[in-house]
Amino acid sequence: MTDAAAQGAHRARYRRILSFAARELIKIWWFELILPRVGLRSVAERTRSPRMQRFARRFHVLAVELGGLMIKVGQFMSSRLDVLPPEITKELEGLQDEVPPVPFADIRRAAEAELGRPLTQAFAWFDETPVAAASLGQAHRARLTAQDAADTGLGHVVVKVQRPGIDEIVAVDLAVLRRVARWLTRVRLVADRVDAPGLIEEFAVTSLEEIDYLHEAASAERFRENFAGDARIGAPEIVWERSTRRVLTLSDVTAIKINDVEALRTAGIDPSEVADVFAEVMFDQVFTHSFVHADPHPGNIFVTPVPSSTTGRNFRLTFIDFGMMAEVPDNLRAGLRTLLIAVAGRDSKGLVAAAQEIGVLLPSADTAELERALRALFARFGGMGFAELSTVDPREFADFADEFGDMVRSLPLQLPENMLLLIRAVSLTSGMCSSLDPTFNVWDAAEPYAGRLLRDESGNLMQDMAQQAMETMAVTYGLPKKIDAIITRVDDGNVTFDTSRLERRLDRLEGIARRIGSGVLFAAMLVGGALLVPSIPPLGITLICVSALPLLHAVFAGVGRRTPR
Repeated sequence: MTDAAAQGAHRARYRRILSFAARELIKIWWFELILPRVGLRSVAERTRSPRMQRFARRFHVLAVELGGLMIKVGQFMSSRLDVLPPEITKELEGLQDEVPPVPFADIRRAAEAELGRPLTQAFAWFDETPVAAASLGQAHRARLTAQDAADTGLGHVVVKVQRPGIDEIVAVDLAVLRRVARWLTRVRLVADRVDAPGLIEEFAVTSLEEIDYLHEAASAERFRENFAGDARIGAPEIVWERSTRRVLTLSDVTAIKINDVEALRTAGIDPSEVADVFAEVMFDQVFTHSFVHADPHPGNIFVTPVPSSTTGRNFRLTFIDFGMMAEVPDNLRAGLRTLLIAVAGRDSKGLVAAAQEIGVLLPSADTAELERALRALFARFGGMGFAELSTVDPREFADFADEFGDMVRSLPLQLPENMLLLIRAVSLTSGMCSSLDPTFNVWDAAEPYAGRLLRDESGNLMQDMAQQAMETMAVTYGLPKKIDAIITRVDDGNVTFDTSRLERRLDRLEGIARRIGSGVLFAAMLVGGALLVPSIPPLGITLICVSALPLLHAVFAGVGRRTPR
């Protein structure tokens, strides 16, 4: 494609996304702002759910046709349960990279331009059929040359190559998204609930990191180091000599997809045990390493069979694709620890406090109703696994969801930085575990961690108390000597007290008090006189006239007298 043709395609893409956004905003403006003002609020409310569903379906079609960041936008929107209605998040939660692969000739040109040599020289063999195709790039199997294999100890590899021109497409998509975000700041209905420009910038940072394969390679190395020596976890090795910002070469670790239950059973692997290990590993990433794989969907996790005699279990989990990772800062991790302990203890008040500590729930929120709803939630559904929940009457779920959802949406909620990717990771983990084991109970997975965290907290508390006790003992030990020194100075007449400043300030306060008293007396005499004038004119007039004296004192007392400081 020539430069002129590419520019034309980018302009057409920009206009198409922008026109889609403009049409949808006009509909929101009409139904949510205009109709309620002309007395047709019931029409807007009655049609809201189907309108949201139609919007989500139309966006789904647009995203699949355009690819690029639009697929990512859909996935991003599906996780924003805090600001988007469930009709939208539900429709988009299954959106995957439903795009056709790039022709191999284009992939070859892009890879050779990055590597600086023909593929026939860079690799001993390169499969033209992609292993996987996504909106930002695609992966092909290959085999290293004899020299590279000897240097790295690897043979078969997977090569990820970015789609040609994806940088320009991402730039176009971010430009139009930023413009739409500025529009949304003028729609009060949206602006009151979400910082749209901030949301887009958060998304932009994640997207730009995802198309930088060197960043992904560094994340993969860090993940491998975090779990070095852990028999439960595996990750691919990076072939740095064949990796650039747009081409990533890594060891081929493909095995059984984690959601292929039949293949797991055929290999003699218990899917329920896989679910338990998967949950453990995700907890470890959050609370131990503070570095979380934020895109643990089935295509990014393999179950690799291993001899059970060496590990105690006959498999390990192998993670791939580290383009989307979540950092967990210390303050957020502390809040999440509090949250997990509260959930495990069915502590509604503690759960609300944790939400405020994390920053999800603003301190100004009236939490009494939320605590009541959480107590009801724990009392009715606490401790139930997915299998038990499936036996609950759906109407009971619906009634509780309506009441609870309306109440939560009325609260001042927000998602602080770093929480978006964590929520995505938790959502995918929960869904994966329940699909592997219908009886999977998230409470059972959380309680051992909560117990360990409580022990850690107790240990930290004992350390703090011991440190404070030592400090107090040190102060107490030195106190008699300090008291003896002060008494000695008093006996020797070396201790003096300068009270002149205190006396001057007391004099000023006393003067101010007198003036305030005069002001109150003036107001009382004036009002009293005014009330007496109709019935006892002489007395009323006298009081009004005499009230001038305390007024003069209140206004002019102290004028001209300079009080030294």
